[in-house]
Amino acid sequence: MSQAFNAVKTGEEDLLCRSYSRYPLAIARGKGARLWDVDGKEYVDLLAGIAVVGLGHCNDEVCEALERQSRKLWHVSNLFYQQEQLDLARLLLATSHHGKAFFCNSGAEANEACIKLARRYMRTIKQRDAYEIITLEGCFHGRTLGALAATGRESLSKGFTPLPEGFRQVPAGDLAALRAAVTPATAAVLVEVVQGEGGVVPLPADYLHGVEALCREKDIIFLCDEVQAGLCRTGKFWAFQNYDLKPDAISVAKSLANGLPMGAMLATDELARGFEAGSHATTFGGGALLSAAAAKTVEIMQRDHLAERAAALGARLKEQLAALQQRLPGKIREVRGLGLMVGIELTEQGPKVWEDLLHQGFICNLSHGTTLRLLPPLTIEQADLDDFVRLLEQILQKA
Repeated sequence: MSQAFNAVKTGEEDLLCRSYSRYPLAIARGKGARLWDVDGKEYVDLLAGIAVVGLGHCNDEVCEALERQSRKLWHVSNLFYQQEQLDLARLLLATSHHGKAFFCNSGAEANEACIKLARRYMRTIKQRDAYEIITLEGCFHGRTLGALAATGRESLSKGFTPLPEGFRQVPAGDLAALRAAVTPATAAVLVEVVQGEGGVVPLPADYLHGVEALCREKDIIFLCDEVQAGLCRTGKFWAFQNYDLKPDAISVAKSLANGLPMGAMLATDELARGFEAGSHATTFGGGALLSAAAAKTVEIMQRDHLAERAAALGARLKEQLAALQQRLPGKIREVRGLGLMVGIELTEQGPKVWEDLLHQGFICNLSHGTTLRLLPPLTIEQADLDDFVRLLEQILQKA
């Protein structure tokens, strides 16, 4: 390791809580789908800050929007009306069937808002003492205590128990198990159309339609976590639109402000009745500066048809990877995903393959030790994806 890298690493060990397992990289700058480390080495970024910089690093138009807004208004809190929030809300709500937005700071907070709204709607509007939220095995909804309880992974909750009550989990894809879990205390079902942290696992269409139908039959709330899969990544503006679903509310974050910390909940007008003044709040959520950046981000996504672009690039990438799987039998167990949200499950040597890719200038994520998770900027060039496939084939041939 270089002196520059070691200086950063040593500084972190001295100054920061040790809650992360870092990649062996110290990043100095980024542009588009490229990152450069402190030694000047260039990388193709196929992770995009974990599906965050959808427009690529340091997008010029977003930078300009930030600069303009930074000289006008940053923050006054949600005690005041702000035009920037309205501009963003109109853009976002026009992409969906929802009628109301609530802005926050992260995906976990967006899921907390969904959970709180579902419970409060049931108790104040429906007049039912229904509070339980059903989630699916393999999910990930965040690391606040409520979102952690919804996620239900012992590996993540170790040392943090007892977690909040009112959550139960069923196997993904098993509609009978879901039906059996619904009781008079059930308020909502919360699903990811594509389980991201679980290894890029799209849920079957017939199952998702069955979940929605069950929610309507039982008069409970249908929630979708769009934190990672939303905002054009899967080939539609929202992942649920791939299946013509109509969730009552969705959680949003990740690429909403292209790298700045922002989340949102979008809800139907009916469900939004569950909130009233003072029932839920956040100090920073939807501040003018971040709202301006997010509005520009959404505007560019729509103007440049990035959902359609993700669908086309993702389809080609999956075809190339499927062909690679055929050429190298026994190396790749499965290729799965939607749009530019792709998982390559290897049969063995996942960590070694990931390390070789990184060493040769390609950044991706390794999920559960076996699955290469690709979440590149939506603006990435086809040539970069072609180069990745060629390099992966070379590495797998030697593995």
